[in-house]
Amino acid sequence: MFGLFGTKNYENLSGREFKEKFMATPGAVLIDVRTPGEFRSGSIKGARNIDIMSPSFATTIDSLDKDKAYFMFCRTGNRSGQACNYMAKKGFKVYNLAGTPNDWPA
Repeated sequence: MFGLFGTKNYENLSGREFKEKFMATPGAVLIDVRTPGEFRSGSIKGARNIDIMSPSFATTIDSLDKDKAYFMFCRTGNRSGQACNYMAKKGFKVYNLAGTPNDWPA
């Protein structure tokens, strides 16, 4: 959908790596790209919901601050990987949780 078959220009991280890098990055933004219903069923504390399937996804992403780092996740890492690819091509610094929100250590 968003350049799924292009060159990967973002970093996939395990749950522990993802949380450690997020916590060590000043001003980092945590984004859950699942649907609003999935988001309401439980997410990582402090995450913002930007649904990759929403018609306004690209407009919303394009309005974000490119000086910040974005940490993206979804249910399996697939949709967030697509979002990372889109954002990286637009000049954003992005990281993907290669797994589920449950992989975020407590």
